[in-house]
Amino acid sequence: MTKEAPLSLNVPEPAVRPGDKPDFSTVRIAPAGSVRRPEIDANPEDMRDFAYSIIRVLNRDGTAVGPWAGLLSEEELREGLRHMMTLRAFDARMLTAQRQGKTSFYMQHMGEEAISTAFRKALKPGDMNFPTYRQAGLLIAGGYPIAEMMNQIFSNERDPLKGRQLPIMYSSKEHGFFSISGNLGTQFVQAVGWAMASAIRNDTKIAAGWIGDGSTAESDFHAALVFASTYHAPVILNIVNNQWAISTFQGIARGGSGTFAARGLGFGLPSLRVDGNDYLAVHAVASWAAERARRNLGATLIEYVTYRVGAHSTSDDPSAYRAREESSAWPLGDPVIRLKNHLISIGAWSEERHRQAEAEILDTVISAQKEAESHGTLHSGGKPSVRDMFEGVYAEMPPHLRRQRQQAGY
Repeated sequence: MTKEAPLSLNVPEPAVRPGDKPDFSTVRIAPAGSVRRPEIDANPEDMRDFAYSIIRVLNRDGTAVGPWAGLLSEEELREGLRHMMTLRAFDARMLTAQRQGKTSFYMQHMGEEAISTAFRKALKPGDMNFPTYRQAGLLIAGGYPIAEMMNQIFSNERDPLKGRQLPIMYSSKEHGFFSISGNLGTQFVQAVGWAMASAIRNDTKIAAGWIGDGSTAESDFHAALVFASTYHAPVILNIVNNQWAISTFQGIARGGSGTFAARGLGFGLPSLRVDGNDYLAVHAVASWAAERARRNLGATLIEYVTYRVGAHSTSDDPSAYRAREESSAWPLGDPVIRLKNHLISIGAWSEERHRQAEAEILDTVISAQKEAESHGTLHSGGKPSVRDMFEGVYAEMPPHLRRQRQQAGY
């Protein structure tokens, strides 16, 4: 009788460790403009190839090519560039503020600015996003005042959430931005539920759920796909694949599916991958998915292929788990530079105008920061009232909370 070999597990390992030479040869990038654009009502069975390619519009020369190009005017593109530049300047100021002790925590969007800002322009008023903590561009592109964002970060007397949320966990119903949860997978289920409720009410509003590559390993991700598929919920399900789940490389969460988008195929959903550093491609694919949802054609799963340039948060040191040169080796480039170069190539922008815009945007961000800091920061100035923590939970405050509020002196 043959002795059986002992069982073993496969533990995926990143191809590159700190000190090694960065290698993105496994990222298969389709030429810009080479991926077809299906009809809005295309059968998901006929779109399986989209889960394994990458939709791109901007080529290496900054030219917009292919069937996904031509949806945005020059003015809309300039506006998109300013939104990304504003988010980047906002990030830089808030990161410095955290280092100065003005807030306890911050998370940057460096390298991912195109995803949230371009996606927001594909939505309509009343649509609802269920975001993670790296989609502040949804607010900036939607016109939410950056001073209000800073008030929330500083937890000062003007904090719209009255100190109840961690810094950068914004919330604004009026701007279609559902309260962020640190348990990221929950947002997917909530987005599908909200979209189903919209359909039950015979409304016209759609929802968008957001999740990172690491959080796709959570059960909430799969539960959301079951309901979205079964009930044809009017929702866009977004996976931001920035290569790293805090310090864990994407191969752990992806498993053997090949791509994150491919997971949607088993649920019968149209599943697409898009260059997340290409503003034009993100907007085009988001617009396609939004129209599909509005036509009662159901949900779409989108994987944005991008790279998290900075640390996961101000509590993280990425040099401990990835090569220092990895971000500069990322083959899809910088979203701000790519859109800038495109606008210059069509004569709608220039290096001088870009420098002027940088100065103007920085001045705007600094002015907003001064305004926010005048109302307090983490360790100085005005704070939300302790009374506020007893409010906003019940329509009518129950007796035990009234007693606790009185005991607290309010």
